[in-house]
Amino acid sequence: MTKAKAAGRRPPARWEVRYYDVTGKLRSETAPNKDKAEARRTELEDSLRGGSYVDPNSSKVTFAEMGEKWLDSRHDLRQSTWWKYRGLLDNHVNVKWGGRPLNAIHREDVALWVADLLKSKDKGGSGLGPSQARHAYRVFSMVLDWCVPRRILANPARGVKMPVRPDAEHVYLTYEQVETLADAAAVLRTKYDRPTAGSEINRALILLLAYTGLRWGEAAALRVGRVDLAKRRIRVAVTFFEVGGVQHEGPPKTGKKRTVSFPASLVPVLRPLVTGRQADDLLFTTGRGQSLRANNWRVREFNAALKAADLGVAGLTPHKLRHTAASLAIAAGADVKVVQQMLGHADAAMTLNVYGHLFPDRLDEVADVLDARRAQALASMAA
Repeated sequence: MTKAKAAGRRPPARWEVRYYDVTGKLRSETAPNKDKAEARRTELEDSLRGGSYVDPNSSKVTFAEMGEKWLDSRHDLRQSTWWKYRGLLDNHVNVKWGGRPLNAIHREDVALWVADLLKSKDKGGSGLGPSQARHAYRVFSMVLDWCVPRRILANPARGVKMPVRPDAEHVYLTYEQVETLADAAAVLRTKYDRPTAGSEINRALILLLAYTGLRWGEAAALRVGRVDLAKRRIRVAVTFFEVGGVQHEGPPKTGKKRTVSFPASLVPVLRPLVTGRQADDLLFTTGRGQSLRANNWRVREFNAALKAADLGVAGLTPHKLRHTAASLAIAAGADVKVVQQMLGHADAAMTLNVYGHLFPDRLDEVADVLDARRAQALASMAA
């Protein structure tokens, strides 16, 4: 100690705390003085007795290592979701936290990181929008949750305030606008004055999306054998999704198959795509018989049709035709459960969160019925 002090260094620890961990292994830690050694002994005794003990060496592992283990363990995820998490870890989470030990991650640092995700790139941030920043944080927090309680006592990311996600601007087309868009898509031509790759199927596809609420990937992956023209039913069993530019086929978004109906007026529209074809053939293909690709179809077919139709509607995408399908169904009298089944939502709460404002306000109607029933009860009591 004298030599250390003379050299301007901190004297070495003089006290040692020995204990047996949960596996029965003898361990030891050092402390600079008796008071701190006794305090650490008490802390260790309480944690071992209460089951909250964390091996100090376990919490020294880096976040990147645990992130890889967590991702490897998520065999329950859809392939597209797995790759989404992979991208968020690589591009946003590990950039900041990958080399940091778990025990060196603190709540205030997490809050600053979230703020940096939202900053524009010219200000040193990542330039993410609120939704993408929330996704990155969620993956980060899920990894830390997975490390509790074996490696860390609590998730340091818990309680960090998230950016407010802006309300999505929904676009609802009228029947006339749907038909105008579909008709415009059917007569698209290239700059060489030839029909576009999807002109033969564009009208049927747009009408199907707008009147059934299928997701684009579900419609693109639809097989002829899953379309029943007689019963006007479609069996949704798979969907297309892309990972790294490669198209894959997998279960629907919620992982559950469903059956949806379609209007009788679509039967003659779909019949030419079904008649004389094999059950396993794709219902919608390009002029060369290839499967549709989401980005290609949106840019070359849908956007071109939208421009030609001149609907005066901003922000319309193929996916937003689902909103049109929901609004038309609700206006036709469909209840929450019907719309939920139609759109393939996991539960009715999600349907209400998104489309609750479209359901008619029946508060006055209910109040009037209550008044009538109460009047009947009072009259009966007075008789």
